[in-house]
Amino acid sequence: MVFSMTSNSQSIRVATFNVSMDGTNYVEQGQVPIGNELSKNLLSGEHKQIKNIAEIIQRVRPDIILLNEFDYSNNAMSDVEHFLNLYLKMPQNHKDPIDYPYFYSAAVNTGVNSGMDLDKDSIASGTQGDAFGFGFYPGQYGMLVLSKYPIEQHKIRTFQHFLWKDMPNSLLPTIEETNGEPYYSHAAQQILRLSSKSHWDIPIKFGEDIIHLLASHPTPPVFDGPENRNGKRNHDEIRFWNDYLSGNQRSAYIYDDQGNSGGFQGEHFIIAGDLNASPDEGDGLKDGIRGLLTHPLVNNAVVPTSEAASMHSPNNEFAAQHTAEWAMRADYVLPSTSLETNGRGVFWPKKDDPLYRLIKGRESSSDHRLVWVDIVAKD
Repeated sequence: MVFSMTSNSQSIRVATFNVSMDGTNYVEQGQVPIGNELSKNLLSGEHKQIKNIAEIIQRVRPDIILLNEFDYSNNAMSDVEHFLNLYLKMPQNHKDPIDYPYFYSAAVNTGVNSGMDLDKDSIASGTQGDAFGFGFYPGQYGMLVLSKYPIEQHKIRTFQHFLWKDMPNSLLPTIEETNGEPYYSHAAQQILRLSSKSHWDIPIKFGEDIIHLLASHPTPPVFDGPENRNGKRNHDEIRFWNDYLSGNQRSAYIYDDQGNSGGFQGEHFIIAGDLNASPDEGDGLKDGIRGLLTHPLVNNAVVPTSEAASMHSPNNEFAAQHTAEWAMRADYVLPSTSLETNGRGVFWPKKDDPLYRLIKGRESSSDHRLVWVDIVAKD
């Protein structure tokens, strides 16, 4: 089947953006966030960083966008509505408002108490390094999908609770102390979840066709020790999508939070998110991201780039592909090979551009850049 656009549409723009809208961005340096910081600042309608994020989205105007690091809380639906109504639907610096009638947000593993001392500091705090995913409170660094097209909510698959030990040939057993003993106890290995946030398969409807947004935000492969527990988890979180797309022989082990087994069942997909990995740079294990980028169903033929990124890291052969202030390709929008593209880019204004104010630092918007791809019908 060939993906068919609606008659009045030439392309669909899909984006990902790590927006740094978690509690640590709204407290004084050294203070510990408690989880209500985003809610309070959204309600004001006037927070400068959030207004800048909204302006970036209004300027790029994606039809579908995954936001990483948008906190999830007990007020999640109100938070999304406040972001939509008080920021995105309001003109920022005279830019046209933008509306997303459909959205999806759900619980993630960050800050969720594991009940164990996972970071081995002799204190089972329940949060931060002892949570299923690092976080000061449940829902920190959450995810949000906004869409102009209908989301088939009843067909969404989430993998928040999938256990790491259930991935065949995972790197979990290789995480060892310097003396060769397992870093994680047997009891800990029985309850550890693979996803540091969650993995989502979100079907979005375009006329008679469906495109699945495969959304995730693997842990950074740093902030650990010689056992490399975060590096190995990042690798396996990315490998999950590789297996998910590889047919029954590779994906039969996968089960979702709804009790269904098996891998990808559709035809068209777009992998999106801050994957915290590069095939060429950084501290991550390269096999995970390289395996995904070279998967026969993934279209990585043309990489989104920006001239400003090249100027930000001169003499770096990969600089044009960078999507983060700290000089790496970390954020991805990867269509399936069943889709064609006619545009792509990274929102990264040059320093002499008046729009540079929007990305001047994390306090301006984020230390990541919005990445987008336009998909079109195949002939």
